[in-house]
Amino acid sequence: MSLAPLLNASIAIQVHVAAALLALGIGAGILLGPKGTVPHRVMGWLWALTMGVVALGSFWIHELRLVGDFSPIHILSLATLIGLPILVARARRGDVTRHRRAVLLLYFGALGAAGIFAFMPGRIMNAVVFGS
Repeated sequence: MSLAPLLNASIAIQVHVAAALLALGIGAGILLGPKGTVPHRVMGWLWALTMGVVALGSFWIHELRLVGDFSPIHILSLATLIGLPILVARARRGDVTRHRRAVLLLYFGALGAAGIFAFMPGRIMNAVVFGS
């Protein structure tokens, strides 16, 4: 394992990875902790903010180019940017079931799916964890 590939990557990739790791950790804390509490709400806002940074930051990353400068992973970013205000609105309305469903979809769908792609051979995170 070596951080060199990440440290040699663009600042956009470094910020993206840092925000994704932060969102992964905060999200785990939210999912495992008690719901409806002040800490849950504070962590929820922090998670939404970091997910927004992850999603927005992806638009400055063009390692995979399948349609112009973009790849199918950018569809996850759009879905995240659309989904975040929806899940916040559901929480504020007290629609706990649909809020939970939206959070789980973004946590496991957006972070999980993109994470799987990040570790594919030839990608920076693959080189970080498994070597080049």
